[in-house]
Amino acid sequence: MRLCHFFLASLWLLSFPSLSYDRITGLPFATRSEVIAQQGMAATSQPLATQVALDILKQGGNAVDAAIAANAMLGLVEPTGNGIGGDLFAIVWDAKSKQLYGLNASGRSPKSLTLGYFKEHGMVSIPSYGPLPVSVPGAVDGWFELHGKFGSLPMTSILAPTIQYAKQGFPVSELIAWYMQRSVSRLSQYPGFKETFMPGGQAPVKGQIFRNPDLANTLEKIATGGRDAFYKGDIARTIAAYMKEQGGFLSYEDLASHTSDWVDPVSTNYRGYDVWELPPNGQGIAALQILNILEGYDIQGMGYGSAEYIHTFVEAKKLAFEDRAKYYADPAFNEIPVDWLISKEYATKRRQLIDPRKAAKTYDAGLYQGDTIYLTTADKEGNMVSLIQSNYRGMGSGMTPTGLGFILQDRGELFSLKEGHFNVYAPGKRPFHTIIPAFVTKDGQPWLSFGVMGGGTQPQMHAQIVINLVDFGMNLQEAGDAPRILHSGSSQPTDERMSDGGYVSLESGFTPLVRRQLVQMGHTLTDVSGAFGGYQAIMRDPQTGVYYGASESRKDGQAAGY
Repeated sequence: MRLCHFFLASLWLLSFPSLSYDRITGLPFATRSEVIAQQGMAATSQPLATQVALDILKQGGNAVDAAIAANAMLGLVEPTGNGIGGDLFAIVWDAKSKQLYGLNASGRSPKSLTLGYFKEHGMVSIPSYGPLPVSVPGAVDGWFELHGKFGSLPMTSILAPTIQYAKQGFPVSELIAWYMQRSVSRLSQYPGFKETFMPGGQAPVKGQIFRNPDLANTLEKIATGGRDAFYKGDIARTIAAYMKEQGGFLSYEDLASHTSDWVDPVSTNYRGYDVWELPPNGQGIAALQILNILEGYDIQGMGYGSAEYIHTFVEAKKLAFEDRAKYYADPAFNEIPVDWLISKEYATKRRQLIDPRKAAKTYDAGLYQGDTIYLTTADKEGNMVSLIQSNYRGMGSGMTPTGLGFILQDRGELFSLKEGHFNVYAPGKRPFHTIIPAFVTKDGQPWLSFGVMGGGTQPQMHAQIVINLVDFGMNLQEAGDAPRILHSGSSQPTDERMSDGGYVSLESGFTPLVRRQLVQMGHTLTDVSGAFGGYQAIMRDPQTGVYYGASESRKDGQAAGY
């Protein structure tokens, strides 16, 4: 493996001159070394959240306590991607039972809002903003489900750091200031938004001290009153009253009846590594489908950054996303053929549709026979948490209930309005979800907890991380820093169909020759910025128990341990 790594590094020094750093070790595009520690590790998209997680670990908390604390802190310092008005998914490795546990803490649509309402008002899709895309926020219930099953410290201790920062303030980072400024023009029209997120009538700028005393008050109620303080108390009543004033349908009864679900993670084996995702209503199994298709190729032989590899990867992604568009939905309303979709037999059939020299303009879904945050934590006992949480579209719907300090998600936008579609809107139904945590085990032992925030890009980024580690021999930091491939324009669970092959975007670093070769194969290339996701990961050495952490330069994130 080391010889392979050295050989690849030598080649890539020539292939990626624009991304070379003056480092004496590692591949040329690596921005830093891996973080290595033994007692505990946290990797989040904001350094303050990472430090909060480490503080909880040092106080005797475990990985779950640290994950909840970090998530709460991220809701404060990164409201452009998450918060307690959104949903949550998690995969937990429990060192005592030596098992993985999956949690689906996503909310459901309002029970009083029907498909007929959208039809009667001439809508062909659910709006992105305003009261109509709002579904029940599941994150807080997710915290208490995780804490009730695995937590050790009291919730008052876990939420205390965020409450303190919310009262005293924190300096806004450059990236979050940019996103908040971008959100103002669209969301400031909604009551409560300016009062909460625009001190002095302006979006905060880089380095400005931002406070959110309303969020501090809300978190104090949750810390002392438990999940019912959010779903059955004054907070729920405030949310319901606000939504009614805005012409929305989310009610007190919708909030009071919310429940999360413990689910079994599903997996595929990729070249000896078991890659785990959560089943639908999320899109995690798309990553497994992509890996299953690609396992039939000599990816290492193709070479990282080659036109052959990129073409093959993109076509595998297109195939998986056709199934994603057709089948991925709330399993309470449809029988989702998960086992078949992630089977090796099915991958073999789908693989045969790929032309090695030509990009497909369209694929059909197979026939069944028979802006977001990610964080990961690990503790000295060997427990590991892979957690992702989101408002969906940036800061969410714009609905900012009076005096609560947070914004409600717009996840309901992802329902289809086509009758008969698996993901068609229905009252009390979970929408299709883009946010997915991931985990990898090797020989029954925990190996890797990771995720890549970024909406619909996540399955293809998950697959690329695994391929970078397993096929190309990269270390944990290199696997995240490596230039990424992004295909967009696939068919969607909201019923849009791909008819032109979509678009391929390549990060800086891929050679002009490779780009020309892809165009010759029939791919349409386009340039995008800021669309390649944000990666955090923790790897565990099964022999020593030492943790390796990674976070990337595309975001403000930090991996740290002790």
